[in-house]
Amino acid sequence: MTFKELNLKRKVKDAVAKIGYTEPSPVQEQAIPEIMNGNDVIACAQTGTGKTAAFALPILSKLEAVKPKKIRALVLTPTRELAIQIFENFKMYGRYLPLRAACVYGGARQTPQIVAVKRGIDILVATPGRLMDLMDQGFIDLNDIEIFVLDEADRMLDMGFIGDVRKIESYMPKKRQSVMFSATIPGRIEELAKEILKNPVFIDIEPEIKSADTVNQKICFVEKENKIKIISEMLLKDDVDSAIVFTRTKHGAERLVKDLGRRGIAASAIHGDKTQGQRQQALQRFKSGQVNILVATDVASRGIDIPKLGHVFNYDLPVEAESYVHRIGRTGRAGESGEAVTICTSDEMNLLADIERLIEKEIPELETEWSVEVSRQVIKKRSRRIQRQINKRIRKRNMQSEQADRTKHDDDKKYEKNKKYDNKSKSSTKKDKSSKKSKPSEENRKTDFTDNIRTIKPEFKKERYKKSEKQKNNKASGSRREKNFGRRDDKNVRKTSNGSQRKNKSSYGAVKSKKDKNKISRSIP
Repeated sequence: MTFKELNLKRKVKDAVAKIGYTEPSPVQEQAIPEIMNGNDVIACAQTGTGKTAAFALPILSKLEAVKPKKIRALVLTPTRELAIQIFENFKMYGRYLPLRAACVYGGARQTPQIVAVKRGIDILVATPGRLMDLMDQGFIDLNDIEIFVLDEADRMLDMGFIGDVRKIESYMPKKRQSVMFSATIPGRIEELAKEILKNPVFIDIEPEIKSADTVNQKICFVEKENKIKIISEMLLKDDVDSAIVFTRTKHGAERLVKDLGRRGIAASAIHGDKTQGQRQQALQRFKSGQVNILVATDVASRGIDIPKLGHVFNYDLPVEAESYVHRIGRTGRAGESGEAVTICTSDEMNLLADIERLIEKEIPELETEWSVEVSRQVIKKRSRRIQRQINKRIRKRNMQSEQADRTKHDDDKKYEKNKKYDNKSKSSTKKDKSSKKSKPSEENRKTDFTDNIRTIKPEFKKERYKKSEKQKNNKASGSRREKNFGRRDDKNVRKTSNGSQRKNKSSYGAVKSKKDKNKISRSIP
């Protein structure tokens, strides 16, 4: 099956084609038709299986542009890193649609997020804490939600967010479509599914845990500062005719290409910041033999098919264990033998433990002059300890950010109250007071909606107070302009916001392993 065969909007298919996707992953192939048909869905699928596109593509295809814009699709995810990644995917898949999305999460300033929401959006990606905080302040309502997606439900449970999820769900219309994704389905998640889903279709995706027998896997333990030395040494070996080197980030890919170039090793990079044309050009140079080293990230490498690829190197271990299987599967195809060498540092030991648990075997060690000794038992214990620490830090960070937000909101309310009292005391007559309270004319309804969320400077008290009174009687004022989804009017953002826009980098935690399950679709009894 290809994406062209799926019942998606033509413009969504065009965006998918531009990215370079041709065939849907198993979870996409099964989930997209069910969501497009309006069914509630619960999907058991690991991170890294393409589940974001499994719900993002049908959401973009089902929503029609409306005026004024209302929040009609909500994606709830446990961490800000995941929220940012999902938001970026929505922008990428919806680049040709007149739909808008916003992303709200803790640990960042509220004002830019509030401005984005107030401009009018169709899709909201959020973490539970920040969403509840903005709902309490009256900036967000969920009365028009048509599609609700609960992502990483098992992590929501681990991080103590299930109570928040239930509360958020209670503010949504009962008549809606709901979708749930989870790597595992423990008892409490099953109970939650029965509460928020109606006659759901159950989709169970078996993780691809089998690595090819034709791939000779090796792992090399080194200090971080020696990574570039050992990868250069390996790439210069006579038996390395062609190789793909995987990095974790796009910045890491660019940096590695430069470092290799300084050592006389020509390489091309493909990653998410490259256009499709640039990726194709780099791939063509590699296939034609102009360069024999291709440096790639996991996202950009999807769909790459290179016959007779001799070597795969993992310069960085992937954060999702399943990605390791996909990476090394690039070599050793069609009965040919291949080599897969992984370079592992001390801060990646937990990722290695997840990989070995997934593939159900220990990767043989490759000793070099740069090798360091490690204990496998220590790796396994450290992996479990690190995951517990990560979950604890995430919970603490979310609680701190929410408390800070509430404190700031209370201070702002106190300041506004004192300011209004000072202005009222300066009024000389009841006539003046009543005139201030009078309804503004249509000609004066030109105030910007963002003034309601600004902190008013003391030196402009009198003038701004008059303006704010007009705003109270004209909440619906302010112009709204429809823009293409994923495009940002930087000029407008600077005009309506007191803060600068910042880009955030996304990261992932380690993926938990799960038991083998059959790849089926069925209804929960």
